[in-house]
Amino acid sequence: MTEREKRLLGLPHYLFKEPEISEEITRTKDLCYEYNKLRPSDKEGQEELLVRIFQKEFKNIKIWAPFQCFHGKNITVGKNFFANHNFIVIDMCEVIIGDDVMIGPNVTITTASHPKSPRERKENIEFGAKVVIEDGVWIASGVTICPGVTIGRNSIIGAGSVVTKSIPANVVAYGIPCKVTEKIKEK
Repeated sequence: MTEREKRLLGLPHYLFKEPEISEEITRTKDLCYEYNKLRPSDKEGQEELLVRIFQKEFKNIKIWAPFQCFHGKNITVGKNFFANHNFIVIDMCEVIIGDDVMIGPNVTITTASHPKSPRERKENIEFGAKVVIEDGVWIASGVTICPGVTIGRNSIIGAGSVVTKSIPANVVAYGIPCKVTEKIKEK
C-alpha cells in the first residue's frame, strides 16, 4: 500500500516519503497563493481558481481570501457554501461539506494528527481521519475542527470552539472542548 493510500484511509504514514505528494501540496499552495492575490471583484478568476484547487465543479460557493489548503482535491463542497476570511483546511484525508453551510472567519478544519511518541513525530509519521460537515451547518468565527469529527445537519458551532468529538444534528454547541448546550427547535 502506498503512503497516499494509507493517508486517505487515515492510517499511519510517512509524511514526506513520496515526492509526488510534496509536489501536489506545493502545486495546491501555489494555486491558493494566486487565489489570495485576486481582487475581491474578480469573481470569474476566483471561480476558475477554486475549480483548479478542488479539481471538481461546484455550485454557488464563495470563499473570501485568504484561503489555504493542502491538496484541494480531498475537499468536497456542496452548493450555497460560504467561508469567511482565513479559512484553513488541512485535507490530508477527506473533508466533506454539505449544502448551505456557512463558515465564519478564522476557522480551521484539520484531518491530520501526529503520534504521541517523539521518535515517531521526528520520523514525520502522521495519521488522520475524515471530517464531515452536514447540510445547513453554521460554524462561527475562530473554530477549530479536529480529525474524525462529524457535525450533524443544521447544527451551530459557537465562536472559539474546539470540536474534538462529533456533534449531533439540530443542536447548538460551543466551548473547549465543544459540547452541546441546547437543541434547535423549528419555529
